[in-house]
Amino acid sequence: METKEKFLSFNLGVRDTAIISLQHITEVLQISLPEICGVPQMPSSVLGIYNWRGEMLWLVDLEAMLGYPPISQGANLLSKMMAIVLENKGKYLGLLVRKLIDIEWLDTQRMKPPTSELFYPKISPFLQGYFINDSEDMIFNLDAITIIQAPMWKNHN
Repeated sequence: METKEKFLSFNLGVRDTAIISLQHITEVLQISLPEICGVPQMPSSVLGIYNWRGEMLWLVDLEAMLGYPPISQGANLLSKMMAIVLENKGKYLGLLVRKLIDIEWLDTQRMKPPTSELFYPKISPFLQGYFINDSEDMIFNLDAITIIQAPMWKNHN
């Protein structure tokens, strides 16, 4: 049985690598901070709204959401950032990430289950599991659906 799946890999924090299954990714955008409209009284990881194809797209600093230092903090206003647009059942969410790496085929049968001892408490709920790559690094497999359904923007989506 074919258990390979395509994933988009990207940096998380300075040293970590994460992946999200391509089946939940609609588009990858380049945006700069001034293009994002801030929204008051939102969690600090929520950067605001971006006009995407004439729709309002909520943008989230994925690193801040998962307990890393915010990406947006170190960025100057002109620097372009990558946003991954996730989709599930007609709901969209944009994740700001540091740097895209590649598209990878991974065998989902080789995925290991997440254990709470290995990961920050903030990241655990959003993990499907992890892979160990050829250079013995851990690659976090993030669950797009859990991220889209996270309670922090339920009321706003």
